[in-house]
Amino acid sequence: MPTEKPETRDITQILARLPLFVELAPEQIAHITANTREKRLQKGEMLFHKGDMPRGFYLVVFGQIKLAFPSSQGNEKVINILGPHQSFGEAAMFMDCPYPVFAESLSDTLLLHIARNAVIDLLEQDPSFARRMLAGLSMRLHALVQDVESYSLRSTTQRVIGFLLQQGKEEAHGETEITIALTTSKQVIASRLSLTPETLSRVFHDLSNSGLITVHGKQITIHDMRRLRQFEL
Repeated sequence: MPTEKPETRDITQILARLPLFVELAPEQIAHITANTREKRLQKGEMLFHKGDMPRGFYLVVFGQIKLAFPSSQGNEKVINILGPHQSFGEAAMFMDCPYPVFAESLSDTLLLHIARNAVIDLLEQDPSFARRMLAGLSMRLHALVQDVESYSLRSTTQRVIGFLLQQGKEEAHGETEITIALTTSKQVIASRLSLTPETLSRVFHDLSNSGLITVHGKQITIHDMRRLRQFEL
């Protein structure tokens, strides 16, 4: 488990760098900090269950959080995988309704929990904050619509290539050949892409046979980003 523990001033700096809070006055940031607490999770620990009531929203400092729907058969549908500087839980907080998904840590994780009353206070004081909050929620909705479109209209191979290109974009830095490290299990990635693990493995195998990628465990080398992008079309 990570041993670092942010002090109050560190929490303030983290919050002040968020796009949501970046334009707030120092006293407003101080108010948010006073209503923020740390939450540490070990790998595989549940943060909340489907049906729990929210008391605020969360920000990932480090680690990964999986949001997913459970099923009576013991399977799950992964909705999102969240990493550092990403937030979640805002919509349920505003609607004052139970969480529609569960949240589980995929690695040792540090979260900040920002209390609902602090957010409501800011909404009443600062119209620009309300606009930024609405913009953030709208972007989240747009991403969900894109997901539905992807699952409905794109082939299994296109979904996997899209995922690899998205991961590779963060590592590329102008290079044509890059190696990316999968930060979670292939089972979780398959669920996120609405595939079975067997289908994901088959697509990786086909892409490897085509000379586009090489797979070594969780290390995937993309030999030519441009060729892979063309293969997606």
